[in-house]
Amino acid sequence: MNTSAAQKASEILNISKNQIEAVDFLLQEGSTIAFIARYRKEKTGSLDEVKISLIKDTLEQIRTLEKRKEAVLSSLEEQNVLTPELEKKVINSKTLPELEDIYLPFRPKKRTKASIAKEKGLLGLAEKILLQIGGFDPLKEAKNFINPEKGVNSEDEAIEGAKFIIAEIVSENSDLRGKIREIFNKESVLKAKIVKAKQEEAQKFKDYFDYEEEITKLPGHRLLAVLRGHSLGFLSISIRPDDSKPLQILKKQYLRNAESSFLVNEAIEDSYKRLILPSMETEIKNSLKEKADLEAIEVFASNLKELLMAPPLGRKKIMAVDPGLRTGCKTVVLDDKGDLKEDFIIFPFEKNREEQAKKLVISAAEKYKIEAVAVGNGTGGRESEAFLKSLDLKIPVILTDESGASVYSASETAREEFPDHDLTVRGAVSIGRRLMDPLAELVKIDPKSIGVGQYQHDVDQKLLKSKLDNVVISCVNQVGVDLNLASRELLSYVSGLGPKMAKAIVDYRTDNKRFDSRKELKKVPKLGPKTFEQCAGFLRISDGENPLDSSAVHPESYKIVEKMAKDLSCKVIDLIKDKNLRAKIDLNLYVTKDIGLPTLKDIIDELAKPGRDPRKDFEVFSFREGVNSISDLEENMTLPGIVTNVTKFGAFVDIGVHQDGLVHISEMADRFIKEPSEVVKVKQKVMVKVISVDEKRKRIALSMKKG
Repeated sequence: MNTSAAQKASEILNISKNQIEAVDFLLQEGSTIAFIARYRKEKTGSLDEVKISLIKDTLEQIRTLEKRKEAVLSSLEEQNVLTPELEKKVINSKTLPELEDIYLPFRPKKRTKASIAKEKGLLGLAEKILLQIGGFDPLKEAKNFINPEKGVNSEDEAIEGAKFIIAEIVSENSDLRGKIREIFNKESVLKAKIVKAKQEEAQKFKDYFDYEEEITKLPGHRLLAVLRGHSLGFLSISIRPDDSKPLQILKKQYLRNAESSFLVNEAIEDSYKRLILPSMETEIKNSLKEKADLEAIEVFASNLKELLMAPPLGRKKIMAVDPGLRTGCKTVVLDDKGDLKEDFIIFPFEKNREEQAKKLVISAAEKYKIEAVAVGNGTGGRESEAFLKSLDLKIPVILTDESGASVYSASETAREEFPDHDLTVRGAVSIGRRLMDPLAELVKIDPKSIGVGQYQHDVDQKLLKSKLDNVVISCVNQVGVDLNLASRELLSYVSGLGPKMAKAIVDYRTDNKRFDSRKELKKVPKLGPKTFEQCAGFLRISDGENPLDSSAVHPESYKIVEKMAKDLSCKVIDLIKDKNLRAKIDLNLYVTKDIGLPTLKDIIDELAKPGRDPRKDFEVFSFREGVNSISDLEENMTLPGIVTNVTKFGAFVDIGVHQDGLVHISEMADRFIKEPSEVVKVKQKVMVKVISVDEKRKRIALSMKKG
């Protein structure tokens, strides 16, 4: 690899150059971040996924800059303008904007006012005016440049063209652009105003009708809100400092005290307003947007991780209900593998059909030995929950988040799985499976549709997809996947696989009923040694030929475990069952040049709890009875709730009334907190107090303060 790139990344990240080179080598040879973090600790010094990902991104940024430098140097060479001094400036540039400033005077352009003036032969006049020599008469000199054949018909036209050339010279001074950029970064103010004709339509953006804020204090979520209002045509915006400082810098550099100086002054002001200001404003807006995007995406990713890692109920026989007040509640029965056994509709809210609904539910619960009931938390959810609890089924009735279930039910995946059932059946199945295992079900839905982000349609879509995909991949591999039960979608997120390989595995499993060992994966068409290496440790086989196949011990380490067992005159299964045997193992005896203590400790941990699920144990949660709608709320009422979304300004909490309430950051704790994520996470159970209720606007203000 490029050693200088590793050195630069080391300086930026404060991670050793050797670690960065090791990570880069592993990535280049096709290893995934999840695999490197879990199974190559000796090579990286036990770097976690976050740091490995950071190294990857930083190296990409460094190489992008280096590649651009090469392209710029090549262009300058082709133009025969590359001097040793210019080459040094290009090589030493530290950022893309700085590099582009250096290249700006030489970059091939479309025809500009300055280039047209040069074509008319006015460069010499511009240079003489810019010199500002005492006694120089620009009007008299301009007569020498009148040339009707080239389109210069008067002294005024000649001087106007010369000023365009001077304006471009001023705008392309890379040193001055750097100083002006610094002012824009430190002193710019975002100003927003309502477009008068749009006042009625734009009420949602009322806070920004006449708004200004220094960009150094501007939170990302407010910037994204303003930019959304601007993109909809509701707001006009500007992002700039006071013009006097940038103009002062330019005039100090170029302005002298001579007869022609007034022309140079006019050219400088034109240069700033027409060329420098628009480009700087665009640059600063893009830079702020990029930063706000990253912030919003990080919040989204953090929320998504908490949702995906929510405690699973586990493989139970489930009855799932998709509520419907008028159209009936679509009800499905799932076995402990999540397979659909039966579906029917109940009408518990129609008096003449309520008894029938009771009989259907009780009969199905007994017939299939149902162990829990999942009820979608949408419209009618609380009412359906109350009805089912009234039946005294002696099993938990659990209100289950149904965000995105409708997206899944209309997807190609759902249509393939349930071609003979309608959307409502598919939605109910999704609700039931989500209670069993949120991760396994949510991977079937586009993460953007799950409802735990903000401004997801406004941020960089490519970056958002990449980040959310990485979160899903991380969670899937952290939990591990049952090779014989996992869906194609879940398998596609396993390290080293992807959609095509996941389909090949499912096809093989269908033809052969099940996998009896991890090594059988090698029989899957086109699943080569590298793919096997990357995925095997994250795939689990229960009741397989080898007890280690149900653990996160990688097949490459099986021989070490077998040697441990042999040295203790026992079997591998004995090591798993007997902690006293494991206590006798001296790990130092098994250290090799490739496997060190970090991996050996991981192996011992796995033997203690093979295939352990890192997620917390499931706890049944209930909202306060009798509080089912916003009209039931009263100020100072204290209620249990579940956090549904965490933003930079607070957290949204479901209190069981179909409308999430907002706990503003100022109401989250009795102490100062910088970020809501310091106090709460998605799916966290909290106690909140109602501060205010606005039924008309459907707004509920909550507090978590104890005082």
